[in-house]
Amino acid sequence: MRAGDWLLIAILAFTGLLILADIATGGSVQAWIASDLSARGRDLGIALGWVGWALTPVIALPLVAALWIVIAAPPALMTAALVRTSVIIDAVNRAIGDAARWFALALVLVTSLVVIQRYVFGVSVTKLQESIIYLHALLFLLSSAVTLLAGGHVRVDIFYSRLSSRAKAWTDLAGVYLALIPMCWLILDTSRTYVGGAWRILERSRESDGLPLVFALKTAIPVFAVMMIAQGVSMAARAALTLADRDTPDEGLREDAPTGAL
Repeated sequence: MRAGDWLLIAILAFTGLLILADIATGGSVQAWIASDLSARGRDLGIALGWVGWALTPVIALPLVAALWIVIAAPPALMTAALVRTSVIIDAVNRAIGDAARWFALALVLVTSLVVIQRYVFGVSVTKLQESIIYLHALLFLLSSAVTLLAGGHVRVDIFYSRLSSRAKAWTDLAGVYLALIPMCWLILDTSRTYVGGAWRILERSRESDGLPLVFALKTAIPVFAVMMIAQGVSMAARAALTLADRDTPDEGLREDAPTGAL
């Protein structure tokens, strides 16, 4: 089994234990969670924000290393930090992506079930219909980072494939720090009010019998941005190692040519 499978099993097991505890206590667990959930979410968001600021040196490390290489050979400690950073980020995003791949199967099964219910039995279940939106959104948002690791994002490649390995490394660095990270930071900044407002009112479906977890679904937007920033840092770390003539960690999923390259 993959790491993502174990992650998904752990999440399902934890959820099951909460449900059993809620049943055993007559609903007290659910009442305790819902009593001040928005405040707890706000506090957690603030704490994670400070963690993000504390990790800023890690984000800048590949760029600093690349500029260092222009002047002199980087110290062994710096290259070791680049390797470790890349390995950790890749492992985390790969585990999340492995778990998210099951959403594709669930999406097909639930969609088939909804179609059969509606057109064969004339039955319509709102929660089941809305779950398709949840599965679709989570599948793409949580698997985007591991897709970047695999080189699976569509790109129109005119010059990149013809460049030398060092030129490709500088191009990757420029792309990460001039395009990917600024765009993801913009997503984080603009989604703060959008997601925060959903948490303040614990936004739920507009339908009375719909899913009450719209606020949780919207949280996947900043999670996506953070995962993409992290994967960009990993990509930049590999580029810096290439410039330093050091071996890069085995990417495993990356293909020789990016999907959609021309």
